[in-house]
Amino acid sequence: MLILILGLVLFLGTHAFTMARGPRARLVARLGENGYKIAYSVSSLVGIVLVSIGYGEFRYDPANVQIWDPPNGLSHLSLLLMVFAFILFVATYLPGHIKARAKHPMLAAVKIWALAHLLANGDLASLILFLSFLAWAVAARISLKRRPVSPLAPAQAAAAKPAGWRNDAIAVGVGLAAYVAFAFWLHPILIGVPVVGGA
Repeated sequence: MLILILGLVLFLGTHAFTMARGPRARLVARLGENGYKIAYSVSSLVGIVLVSIGYGEFRYDPANVQIWDPPNGLSHLSLLLMVFAFILFVATYLPGHIKARAKHPMLAAVKIWALAHLLANGDLASLILFLSFLAWAVAARISLKRRPVSPLAPAQAAAAKPAGWRNDAIAVGVGLAAYVAFAFWLHPILIGVPVVGGA
C-alpha cells in the first residue's frame, strides 16, 4: 500500500503543482523552462511507475479487503463508460466539436475512467487508486474554472474554433479502435485482469 500511496502522491502532486501558478512560475525561473519540463516529466514517470507497481502488488495483498461487491450490471455500465473515456482522450489532441464541448476532454476522460473502474471494483486498492484520480480530476476542473480569464482569451478562442466534423470522426474511430484493442488484448497483458469474459 505504501508504494501505491507514494506513487499517487508523486504523480498527482506533480500534476496538482501545475495549478499553483505562483510556485510553478518561481520553479520555472529557477530551473528554466526545459529544466522544469524535464523535472515534471521525470517526476510524473516515476510516480506512474510506482502507482503501477504498488497497485499490482497491493491487489494481491491480504490487506486488500473487499469493501463492497459490485453487481454484474455495473461491470457492463463500466465497459460502456470506457468507450466515452477513450474517445475523449483522443479528442484531447484533435480540435473539433467534441473537444470544444468537453472544454477539457482529458480531465473528463480521467473522471469517466476513474468512475467506471470504481463501479466495477470494490476492493480497497481500487478505491484508493481510482478515488484519488477522480478527486484530482474534479479539483483540477474546479481550479481551471476559477482561473482568471486572460485578456487574450477571446483571440485564443477564435483561433481554436472547432476544425469541423472530420477531427471528431477521427477521434471516435481511433478511440473505438483503442478501446477494442485495450479491452480484448492490452488490458490483460498490461494490467493482468481480463476485461471481456473476465471478472
